[in-house]
Amino acid sequence: MAEEISPMVIDDDDNNDSARPEKGKSVVVAGYPSDGKDTPWVEKYRPKSLDDVAAHRDIVDTIDKLTSENRLPHLLLYGPPGTGKTSTILAVARKLYGAQYHNMILELNASDDRGIDVVRQQIQDFASTQSFSFGVKSSVKLVLLDEADAMTKDAQFALRRVIEKYTKNTRFALICNHVNKIIPALQSRCTRFRFAPLDAVHVSERLKHVIKAEGLDVTDNGLEALIRLSNGDMRKTLNILQSTHMASQQITEEAVYLCTGNPLPKDIEQISYWLLNEQFADSFKRIYEIKTQKGLALVDIVREVTMFVFKIKMPPGVRVQLMNDLADIEYRLSFGCNDKLQLGSVIASFTRARTALVEAAS
Repeated sequence: MAEEISPMVIDDDDNNDSARPEKGKSVVVAGYPSDGKDTPWVEKYRPKSLDDVAAHRDIVDTIDKLTSENRLPHLLLYGPPGTGKTSTILAVARKLYGAQYHNMILELNASDDRGIDVVRQQIQDFASTQSFSFGVKSSVKLVLLDEADAMTKDAQFALRRVIEKYTKNTRFALICNHVNKIIPALQSRCTRFRFAPLDAVHVSERLKHVIKAEGLDVTDNGLEALIRLSNGDMRKTLNILQSTHMASQQITEEAVYLCTGNPLPKDIEQISYWLLNEQFADSFKRIYEIKTQKGLALVDIVREVTMFVFKIKMPPGVRVQLMNDLADIEYRLSFGCNDKLQLGSVIASFTRARTALVEAAS
C-alpha cells in the first residue's frame, strides 16, 4: 500500500519568524504585542522606528539621514545600558529592509559564542553571500554585534579583516558599554556615536506614555522615584515600573523603593542625621537596627548618603576627604568585606568630618 505523500510546506515569512529562535535581546517585529500581560514592557514598548526613539535626537537624525541617502557607514554605538543603542540599530534595520529585515541581518550578542571561529565562519559566511530578498529597499546586509566589548581580542582582530573585505555588500554595527575594550583598529573603521544616560525629561515622557497605555495608577512622587532610581536607564525604569505594578495596585514612592530594596529618602535623612550628630556607639546601633529591620544593603546606604553629602554645607577640604573615605568603603564592599566593619568605617569617617567642621567653625 502506497504511503500518502503530504504536500511540501513552503517556508514563508511567518513560518520563518516563528520557527527561528531569536538570539540575544528579544525583538518584537511589528506593532505592540496583543497580549500585554505576558510580555515584558521593555520589549512591548521598544521603539519600532527612528521617530519613536526617546532621546539622542542629534545622533538619531544623523543616522536617519545617512540611511535615507544610502550612505550608511560601519557604526560603533557605545554608552551605558538602557540608552537606546540596540533600539536605534533595529529601527535602522526596519527602515532599510522593511518586513524582510530578519533575512538581511545577523544578530549576535554576549549570549552567543563569539570567539575567533565564529568570526571566521558564521560572520564571514553571512557577509560573503549575496542575499536575494524581494521587496527590500537596500542591497547591503547588516551584521549586528551587540555587547561587542565581550568579544575576545583575537576575534576583534579577525573581525577587522572581515570588515575591510566585505564592505561592498555588508555593514557592521558594533554596540558596547565600554568603548575602551574595543581595539583601536576596529574603532578607526567605524563611525562612533556615544549614547549618554537619558535625561529625566525624556524618561518622564516615555514613562507617562507607558502609564497611559497600561492604565496604571501612579502618584507624582511614585513617578519621581522611578526617574530617580533609573539613573538614565530606560530599560531599568520600565522593569521597575512593571515589577512594582505586579506587587502593588497603586504605584507610590514607598511601593517603588520597597520593590527595589533601595532605602527611602526619609531613611537616608535619618541615617545622615545620626551620622552627623550621634556618638559612635549610638549611631552604630541605630543604623544597624534600621538596616536589619528593612533589609537594606550597606552599599546602597553608602551611595545614597554620598549624594546627601553634596547637600550639606561644609568646607571643601572636609567634603573632599569625606567623599574619598566613602569611595574607599564602597570599593571594599564590592569585594565582599564585612558589613559591620565597613559600617564602623562609615561612622568613623563622619566622626572625623564632624571634628573637622567644629575646628573650622572655631
